[in-house]
Amino acid sequence: MIDIPKSVMTILNMLNSSGFKAYVVGGCVRDSVMGRQPHDWDVATSAYPDEVKAVFSDFKTVDTGILHGTVLVISGEMPVEVTTFRIDGDYTDNRHPDSVLFTDDIRDDLSRRDFTVNAMAYSPEEGLIDIFGGRKDIENKIIRCVGDPDVRFSEDALRILRALRFSSVLNFSIEEKTAQSILSNERLLTSIAYERIDSELLKLLCGGSVLDVLINYKSVFGVIMPELVPEFDHKQYGKKHAYDIWTHTAHTVEAIESDPVLRLTMLLHDSGKPATHKLDENGNSTFKNHGAVGGVIAENILKRMKFSKEYIKTVSNLVAIHDKKVPETRVQVKEYMRDYGENTFIRLMKIRKADRAGLAEGFRDINDKLIFAYSTFNEIINGDEPYTLKQLAVNGRDLKKIVPREDIGAVLSFLLNTVIEDPQKNDRQTLLNIAEQIAD
Repeated sequence: MIDIPKSVMTILNMLNSSGFKAYVVGGCVRDSVMGRQPHDWDVATSAYPDEVKAVFSDFKTVDTGILHGTVLVISGEMPVEVTTFRIDGDYTDNRHPDSVLFTDDIRDDLSRRDFTVNAMAYSPEEGLIDIFGGRKDIENKIIRCVGDPDVRFSEDALRILRALRFSSVLNFSIEEKTAQSILSNERLLTSIAYERIDSELLKLLCGGSVLDVLINYKSVFGVIMPELVPEFDHKQYGKKHAYDIWTHTAHTVEAIESDPVLRLTMLLHDSGKPATHKLDENGNSTFKNHGAVGGVIAENILKRMKFSKEYIKTVSNLVAIHDKKVPETRVQVKEYMRDYGENTFIRLMKIRKADRAGLAEGFRDINDKLIFAYSTFNEIINGDEPYTLKQLAVNGRDLKKIVPREDIGAVLSFLLNTVIEDPQKNDRQTLLNIAEQIAD
């Protein structure tokens, strides 16, 4: 028994009373079988699009995918996609069917879907329709293609990433033939628009089983981001290194909280290591300036993949400075905050901890340093201790009569550094006196 929202039941009942078959299908059925609350509800019906619009003539409808049989129906303020049962034609672009054939059999419609867990339908009258064993695969925590996986992935190459995403997010393993097909068809991803890849990638990275996916399907990530291929099997030498660069990266992605910005940062954070790798006199690996080099690589990757300007700026900057040491004094904490801001400070502390989690035992624990940094950070915020120019007791206008115009910026920076070291000096007259001493 699936608990269907009232607004969705209204759609099912109206279609049924008009002589059509109707079922909830896809992810909402999967989530319901798993005991999860679905985010979206989709309906499949034997009614053709024009018939759907006629049934819901008193509702707001939108022709979101009319050529493929989809009409968006707004029921009780809930948007529900209502799609005609269909059989897909050939997929010459590895993304969209060249044609669709409407059918009156729900089984035909389920046969075209990607994975067994998504190929189930339900109606209160007929119960669960599960002709491909989706419920059993849910019980066994398996992602399996419907029919021949090579055919499914050649139809829509994005399904390769969707399989990895479901594996990561649901903590499901990928069935053997499906897994083999993913690896043999991974190059098909080059035909998919980056905007669609980005969405799946971020969801995948935020999954709880991302470590296994990154390690077992690294070549797929090499197709999406070829700049990361040099990390694969690239050994790191020295007592603190437990893994090659890519495996280290995978562990750090898992170690940080499930936030898209932070997980994407960890995926890219060591992209500069292969190009900067050297051995010191003791045979230990060094990677001088790998953060800065990685920042450039990350920026290039994210620009090519058409991420937003905000993502590009934020992630590439975090990659560039990710290896900056955790501050160990109150002044250093304020200098961090001055240079990077509060949000970046917090992110950098999380990044430092996650980065250490990918090292060998005995080199991972920096909790004492982080506890100091966090507690000092909070004391500075709560005590309103100055660390930005805006918090100075003087501004550029106050200095116009004291120092030349071209020197005002440098003097303000000097005054800020002064009060960072000694907050008691953040007094207007005290700072003006210091400015006059500098001018003299």
